[in-house]
Amino acid sequence: MIVCPSSCGGSVEFKNGAGLDLRDADIVVAETSTLPYAVRLLEPGKIRIFNKLKGGLFLAAVPAKNTGHVLQQVRDVYPAMSAARNILQTSLQNGNPVIHPTITLMNVALIERTRGDFDFYHEGVTPAVGRLIEAVDKERVAIGKKLGVEVIPDPELGVLQGYMKEATYDDGFITAPGLAGVRAQSSLDYRYFNEDVGYGLVFLQKLGEQIGVATPVMSAVIALVSLLMRRDYAAEARRSMETLGLSNKNAKNWRNCWLSNRLSLDLVVVLDLVMKESNCEGSIQY
Repeated sequence: MIVCPSSCGGSVEFKNGAGLDLRDADIVVAETSTLPYAVRLLEPGKIRIFNKLKGGLFLAAVPAKNTGHVLQQVRDVYPAMSAARNILQTSLQNGNPVIHPTITLMNVALIERTRGDFDFYHEGVTPAVGRLIEAVDKERVAIGKKLGVEVIPDPELGVLQGYMKEATYDDGFITAPGLAGVRAQSSLDYRYFNEDVGYGLVFLQKLGEQIGVATPVMSAVIALVSLLMRRDYAAEARRSMETLGLSNKNAKNWRNCWLSNRLSLDLVVVLDLVMKESNCEGSIQY
C-alpha cells in the first residue's frame, strides 16, 4: 500500500486509521513525497497531464527497512522514484504547503474577481511573491536541518522533477515549462488553503515549535489565511505530530537517541521514543 502523496505523515495516518501497529510489516505501507504527475481534472473522465516527474520523487516505507522492497515493486512503472532516508524526509520534502498557500494568498483579489481565470504559476508569481515562497521554504529547510534530514529547496527540486529550467523562486516558476497552462482555482475554498494550510503548513509550524525552530513566516501565512477563510486552521490542527501520536519529544532527544542506538532516524523509532517516559530507555531494534 503506497500513500501517494504523503502530505505530511500520510503513511502513519493510514496505519493509525487501519488499526495497524507502526512496526507491523505484514501489510507493507509506504508513502511518496509528491505525486508522480502534475495533473488536473478537466471534466468527469478527462484529465490533463502537464508533467511526468523526471526525478526528485522519493519513497519511504514504515518501517524504513521495507523501502527497498517497495521500490522494487514499482520501479518498472516509476523508474524515476528513489529511496528516501525515512518518512520524515518524504513528509518534509512535500512542497505543496510552501508554494500553494503563498501564491494563492498573494492573488486572492484576482482569484475572487476572475474566478481563477489566469495561469496560477506563470501569471500568479512575481518577484515579491517569490520572496514569500522563499521565506516559507527556508523555514521548512531549517526544520529538516534541526532533525538531521536534508530537504531540497523547492526550486532545486522543481528542476530535478522536470517542472522548471531555473532554480529560482520567481522566474523559475514564471518560465517553468512543466507548469505551463496550470490554471488558478475558481474559489479560495479549495485544497490550496484547506489542505496545504490545514494539513501542511500547520503540521510544519507545530513540528518546528516542538523542536525549537522558529517559523514566523509560516505562522503569519496561517494567521492570514485563517482570517480570510473565517476558520482557525492552527486550532483545528487536523494533521500534527500530536494527531499522529508523535509528540512530546524535542530534536535533541530524537537525535541523541538515534545516534546512541546507531539507527536510521525512522518515525517508527521516534514513536518508540515518544512512548517512553525516559530518553533512550532500553534497546531499540528494528
